[in-house]
Amino acid sequence: MMPTRIESMSKTSARERLKELIQELAIVRGKVILSSGKEADYYIDLRRVTLHQEASGLVGEVMLDLLDEAKLEFTNVGGLTMGADPVGTAIMHTARANDRAVDAFVVRKAQKSYGMGRQVEGPSVEGRDVIVLEDTSTTGGSALTAVEGVRKAGGNVIAVAVIVDRDTGAKERIEAEAGVPYLFAYGKDELGL
Repeated sequence: MMPTRIESMSKTSARERLKELIQELAIVRGKVILSSGKEADYYIDLRRVTLHQEASGLVGEVMLDLLDEAKLEFTNVGGLTMGADPVGTAIMHTARANDRAVDAFVVRKAQKSYGMGRQVEGPSVEGRDVIVLEDTSTTGGSALTAVEGVRKAGGNVIAVAVIVDRDTGAKERIEAEAGVPYLFAYGKDELGL
């Protein structure tokens, strides 16, 4: 017997529940070195959220709401593997559940030297309006690599969106270098960081 479909939460309750799960599952306190090489007093391990059975659906709802509230029209979502992969998939599934066609894609760190030689995998982004995603960003480097890869593949990047903004300069760098808006669902202050 198939389980009955659970109706999605209100926007407010989905956002609050995802915030709780981020605080409970993803925030690790203590000195860490980030991928940027910077030192921090905490680490936000969002893969503990984006790959979690309950939180993944909430990621899709909250991020799709964020993009819709910004009135962005897009057909594809994705970013640099691996942080962006489950975020893009969550948005794709949430969109599909709402009868919307949004494809996900994955950007490799470098173009393959074999096979089809692609850097961007999945349905083609050529000529498409694209949102570049990341789970969180410190310096914006991963998102900028993804923006460059998508643009080389012929995609039109219209925004970069992350789940959590660490308020460490990624927004300013991405908006200056990529020339697109930078959106985030949660700021570090909202998470008590």
